[in-house]
Amino acid sequence: MDEFWPVADVLGHLAGSWQVERSVRDRASGDAGAFTGVTVFRPLGDSGGLLHHETGTFVWRGVPRPAERTLRFRPGPAPGTADVRFADDRPFHDLDLTTGRHIADHPCSADLYRGEFTVRDADHWRTVWRVAGPAKDLLLTTDYVRLG
Repeated sequence: MDEFWPVADVLGHLAGSWQVERSVRDRASGDAGAFTGVTVFRPLGDSGGLLHHETGTFVWRGVPRPAERTLRFRPGPAPGTADVRFADDRPFHDLDLTTGRHIADHPCSADLYRGEFTVRDADHWRTVWRVAGPAKDLLLTTDYVRLG
């Protein structure tokens, strides 16, 4: 994809519900899996941020399991950006989609998570996380489509 859709206010853009399709590939073993579900971004108290709650089904090695995760998207240091945190408020990564594309790194023990965020248009965006290190060699690609 050569063109990106700039987002002036990431929190305003993400608010609402999104259909989620994620592919997960273990590049070391060749195993592959998929997550299908919904992510809802709703107001996070009076902070001006959003609570991200994802629910769905993750299929790994042919076995489906319920899966969910929660993140906190708080206003970032620059207008229109976000500071993304885990549910327990530990830092995860920054997010600036003012150009429609953003790269973020998250060190986790000896592994490095590198995320690429791209916005295609008002109703479609994608994340691609590459995880590399002694414990993991993964590629996670997630497509989001706005619901309603």
